[in-house]
Amino acid sequence: MTNTQTPAAKGPASYFPSIEKKHGQPISHWKELIRSSPLTKHMELVAWLKEEHGLGHGHANALVKHTLDEGAE
Repeated sequence: MTNTQTPAAKGPASYFPSIEKKHGQPISHWKELIRSSPLTKHMELVAWLKEEHGLGHGHANALVKHTLDEGAE
């Protein structure tokens, strides 16, 4: 497998290509879900994505971290 991404994503964003491939939705879809959720705590959001949307822990954690970090800027 060759890496065609330049530059390589770092941190939570490094999970984004595999999240999109595995779950068939763009990252913007997941970020909008997170932003529209009444939940606000990191681990609550991670658990919700895992339970309600079938994401694995790593993918859910990466999405929540990236989305909450954007809101903190």
